Amino acid sequence: MELFELVTARTIPDAVKAQAKSSAAQNGADVRFIAGGTNLIDYMKLNVERPKKLVDINGLPLDRIEKTADGGLKIGALAKNAVVAQDATVKEQYAVLSQALLSGASPQLRNMATTGGNLLQKTRCVYYRDTATGCNKREPGSGCSAIGGYNRMLAILGTSEHCIATNPSDQNVALMALDAMVHIEGVKGQRSVPIEEFYLVPGSTPQLETVLESGDLIAYLTLPKMPAGAKSVYLKLRDRASYEFALASAAIVMKQNGGRIDFVRVAMGGVGTKPWRSVEAEKMLLGKPATASNFVAAAEAALHGAKPQSQNGFKVELAKRCLVHALGQASQGA
Repeated sequence: MELFELVTARTIPDAVKAQAKSSAAQNGADVRFIAGGTNLIDYMKLNVERPKKLVDINGLPLDRIEKTADGGLKIGALAKNAVVAQDATVKEQYAVLSQALLSGASPQLRNMATTGGNLLQKTRCVYYRDTATGCNKREPGSGCSAIGGYNRMLAILGTSEHCIATNPSDQNVALMALDAMVHIEGVKGQRSVPIEEFYLVPGSTPQLETVLESGDLIAYLTLPKMPAGAKSVYLKLRDRASYEFALASAAIVMKQNGGRIDFVRVAMGGVGTKPWRSVEAEKMLLGKPATASNFVAAAEAALHGAKPQSQNGFKVELAKRCLVHALGQASQGA
C-alpha cells in the first residue's frame, strides 16, 4: 500500500469538489471516496488501487432508509448492508434484496459495507488482483490474461475480446430485478440513472465500468413500489455454503394473475460482466402460465448468447438450472 492523504468531507458539495479535482483518466482514480472501505482497502493493499487521496464520506447524511411518497423505498448510499438486509420494509416488500445481501460476505463485512460501495464492487478476477499480469481493466492495453488462462469463475455474458471479468455483487443482481434507480450528485448537478444503464459492458474500454464521472457521488437509490401480490426470490449457487462468490445466481420478481404471469423481472449474477438483466427471459414468460416448460424456455433464452471460455463452460447449464429453480420458487410463493 502506498502513502495517501485522508480528508473528511463535511458536506456533499465538499465531497464532490474534492473528488472532482482528480486528474487521472480512470474515473478519478487518484482521489477516492471511502466509507466502509471493505473493497477499496483490499485493493489498496494489493497496489491495484493507488489513490493519492481518500475522501472520508462517513459523516454525510446518506444512511437513511425511508419510504417514498409514491410507495417506493429510498436507501441512502451509506446505509450498511446488514441494516438494509434486516429492514422491515425491505424484508416484507423487497425480499429478494434482503436475501441477496444475507447471502454475500460475512456478518462482519456486512456490518461495514455500504449500499453505495457495493454498487461499485470490483471484480474478483485473479488477474485484475495481480499487478504482475496483464489486465485491460486494471491497465488498458496490457491484454486479458484470463482469456486462455484461469477463467473458471469468470463471465459468459457481456464479454469481449478485451475482458471477461465477472461482476461479483449479490446486492446488485437483486437491484436489477427491482428496477432500482441510482441518484448521483456531481459537479454538473443531480441526475438519476436506471441501474440497467448505470453499468457498462467492457467492449474495448473495460476500465470504464459505470457511467460515473470524476466528482460523481452516489447519494442514494430508490426502489419503485412492487405490484400488489408480487413475490421475489434470490437463489445463489456457489462452491461452498457461505462467504463465497456466486458461480451462478438468479433474482426473480414475479406476480401471477388468473394462472398467468402478468409481471416478471429476471436478473442473473456470477455469469455477466455486469449484473445481468434478462429481458429475453422476461419476454418468454410474460402472459404465460408458470410451468416448468416455460421456465426452461426462459432459461434457454437468457443464456442464448453465452460465450464460455476454456474452463467455465459448465456455467451455461448451471445458470439455466439456477434460473429454472428460482422461477419455480417465485411462482410457488406467488
